[in-house]
Amino acid sequence: MARGLHWGMAVLVGVQLALGAMAVTWRVSPAKVELFFWHKSLGFLIFALLALRLAWRAVDRAPPLPAAMPDWERTAARANQALLYALLALLPLSGWIVNSAANVPFRIFRIVPLPAIVPPDEAVTRAFARVHLGFAMLLLLAVAAHAGAAWRHHRVRRDDVLARMLPWGGRT
Repeated sequence: MARGLHWGMAVLVGVQLALGAMAVTWRVSPAKVELFFWHKSLGFLIFALLALRLAWRAVDRAPPLPAAMPDWERTAARANQALLYALLALLPLSGWIVNSAANVPFRIFRIVPLPAIVPPDEAVTRAFARVHLGFAMLLLLAVAAHAGAAWRHHRVRRDDVLARMLPWGGRT
């Protein structure tokens, strides 16, 4: 379950970041509206999967980090993981604020109506669009650090940190 949520969310986050980048740079057209529709819908799917992942983690603890791992690495790993989880929550929430402040009606996957959480306000729309973009940039950095650390553990330290999280069950 943990592996499935990890890799499923990783793929969705990659798609999400690409959709967001395409949506903001696309010319005004029906295609742009469709890109934003999928970006917003996947954002809420990721948010729901994050809740499931945190619930699963509460009942199924992660295996311990290698005993030889220095304290600073343990602290960095925990801090980056906390940052990843926080950003995966803050990104859909900040996007929801942008959508609400822009007074854009929206249904998640064209089914679930999304109520406004702030009143329409152009200044709030602009401010939170910048916040949302900043969170996305920070997420890219945190994912790069996460992937880089996994690679380091696998190729440099030669421990099982990456192998135990691979989708095929840890066999390398």
